[in-house]
Amino acid sequence: MGHEMGHEMNPGMMQGRRMEKHGMMGPMMGHMSHMMRGMGYMPEHLLSKKDQLQLTAQQITRLTALRDAFKTAHDAAQAGAKTHMDALHQVLQANAPDTAALRQHFQAAHSAMGNAHFAMLRATAQAKAVLTDAQRGRVEGWMDAMEQMGPRMRMHRAPGDSGHQGHQPSR
Repeated sequence: MGHEMGHEMNPGMMQGRRMEKHGMMGPMMGHMSHMMRGMGYMPEHLLSKKDQLQLTAQQITRLTALRDAFKTAHDAAQAGAKTHMDALHQVLQANAPDTAALRQHFQAAHSAMGNAHFAMLRATAQAKAVLTDAQRGRVEGWMDAMEQMGPRMRMHRAPGDSGHQGHQPSR
């Protein structure tokens, strides 16, 4: 049972599978799956599927504007988070770090990361509203198929492969 698709299972993989099997990932995995499901409506993703979705010129224009607005808001929030994380790191370099400064930079970085996340959520909600019922049905079908493939994809990964290789838009 130590092999799947010719790959050795390392102890971390076995532990993760035990945790999934016994529901120990529970609430966090549930929240993550809801967020991941929404990623199918990211403007960039919908634009990469414009032919399959048969997007109109007006929809393409609107989704392009949403994509650009998202990128601007997300990049600004990420820059703010980086600035405060760098400052946090600097504070921690002191022999006796100032906990008030730690709190200030931690909270500001956390807020900036929350703003980046909210920019994504807002973009997905607005992009979803641009689509027709039929187009939303097609996107939902793709997401359902991806959810069904998820457990199989985890089983076929090589040891040490987290599966997080970044977003690669399909063409």
